[in-house]
Amino acid sequence: MSAATDRARVAILLSTYNGATYLPALLDGFLAQTHRDWVLLWRDDGSRDETPSLMRNWGAAHPDRFAEVAEPSGNQGVTGSFMTLLRAGQAAGFTAAAFADQDDVWLPDKLEWGLSALAAVPQTQPALYCARQVLVDGALRRIGLSAPLAGPAAFPSSLTQNIATGNTVILNRAAMALVAPTAPPRECWHDWWCYLMVTAAGGRVLRDDRGVILYRQHDANVVGAPTSAAVSPTTRRSSLPTSIVSTSPQPLLASSLSTHSMTALPYRRKERYSRHGVSLTRIFPLPETITLSRVTHQEVLVDALRRFLEADFPQDL
Repeated sequence: MSAATDRARVAILLSTYNGATYLPALLDGFLAQTHRDWVLLWRDDGSRDETPSLMRNWGAAHPDRFAEVAEPSGNQGVTGSFMTLLRAGQAAGFTAAAFADQDDVWLPDKLEWGLSALAAVPQTQPALYCARQVLVDGALRRIGLSAPLAGPAAFPSSLTQNIATGNTVILNRAAMALVAPTAPPRECWHDWWCYLMVTAAGGRVLRDDRGVILYRQHDANVVGAPTSAAVSPTTRRSSLPTSIVSTSPQPLLASSLSTHSMTALPYRRKERYSRHGVSLTRIFPLPETITLSRVTHQEVLVDALRRFLEADFPQDL
């Protein structure tokens, strides 16, 4: 283990909802980590089973490794809950944050591998580490390895495909500071939002081809995964480009975006819409018309869109 990873104090961010069946295996995986400097930040999102009591009992047994984020209380949904935890971790001064899903099992080197990769990035540059998963069934029987993290890990390709599955993601301190103050749209998963913000800000995305968790595939999954590398890893493709972010209290750059025809970019499926040689059919493999009906108040993302439309981004994406 390097000195850099030794010094990294990690916030493990865990949001739970009726997860009592699977939590003991996840918590055991935390305790087995080879990187030892971590604290579990936990909030419950309205469970009706034994999850809250199970977690508080675990916290009582491991008081130096546990903190409950109790406010705001109530159901916030997956993205809202994880963003609350990320803000708590950022405010507490942690040097990195790792998202955790309640039904997974972490492999012992998960944190160490991710922190070793992030240590190569300057501390002032936002960086996101992500990896593959070992897919297993509900009884932890191996199915296979998740699909390779293919494709460009950059903006603007991040608008249409997320390669950073949340249960493998680790953010460095600069990425935490970038993402924590923002407000993702309801349509967007927290991991995709982190990926968008880091790439839009010119940050680094570090991909690991190793499986770092046992990723259960079962009927209660919020989001599943492809079961072979032959399947495209776009399991979370959604309507994100049609409403990139929530309505802005101040319509920043709205008029500027509209002058670049971002409200409607029609094309035929066998043709390409191009601006300064940048193909949009390749970057936006979407239906006949793309409608961006709302404009973000997040200046980073809007500025990235503007720079892309002005061809300030590399044209070999």
